[in-house]
Amino acid sequence: MKLTLHVWRQKDARDPGGFKTYQLEDVTTHMSFLEMLDVLNQDLITAGEDPVAFDHDCREGVCGACGFVINGVAHGDQKGSTVCQLHMRHFADGDEVTIEPWRAKAFPVLRDLVVDRSAFDRILTAGGFISVRTGSAPEANSIPIPSEAAEHAMDFAECIGCGACVASCPNSAAMLFVGAKIAHLGLLPQGQPERERRALAMVEAMEREAFGSCTNYRACEAVCPKEISISGIARMNKDFRRALLSGSNRASGKRR
Repeated sequence: MKLTLHVWRQKDARDPGGFKTYQLEDVTTHMSFLEMLDVLNQDLITAGEDPVAFDHDCREGVCGACGFVINGVAHGDQKGSTVCQLHMRHFADGDEVTIEPWRAKAFPVLRDLVVDRSAFDRILTAGGFISVRTGSAPEANSIPIPSEAAEHAMDFAECIGCGACVASCPNSAAMLFVGAKIAHLGLLPQGQPERERRALAMVEAMEREAFGSCTNYRACEAVCPKEISISGIARMNKDFRRALLSGSNRASGKRR
């Protein structure tokens, strides 16, 4: 089939960028979306032009490296999938496809479809971990964990940090990502000693990165490739309020 691609091209962070149109022929329904872009890039290289830069790694929907907006929807319109899991069988001959990077102040464009998502790394560094020394792995049943808590923790642990939640939110909020990381550890016994300090540190780090605030549009939940629930945001807000009321902010040297 034939496609008309409108692709965002931007040389670097200082370049204003803009859309460029490409005609692509002989696209097969067996291709993944990224394989289709590989074909486009091969054509561009053959023609002596710069290939389209885009992030990718495992191409199995696991790592969260890929991610851009397709026809106005982060990761495309197939629910519960990443760009690398999107296949060309979901498109029709003659379709026009618009491809652009995540749009958020906290995710500056580096080149073409590649954005700087290191803000997520800094939020995780602020508190998305358990620092208590645990020694060797304990016997599986030595720490009783209710099955419901374990299941919910695993649901939130599925977050791959791709950034689709930020790109889809009209406020560029990162609360689904941060809420998932806080809820994942906060639901487990091992995460309890640092629960309040973790919430406080990660929320403050999120604010420093200039992400917006949640206004319950639920666009983040709609496009999340792992279908993370916004209930994690409620858990994050609860832990954050508890941290403020318990004086964890004073312990961390912060005043709010």
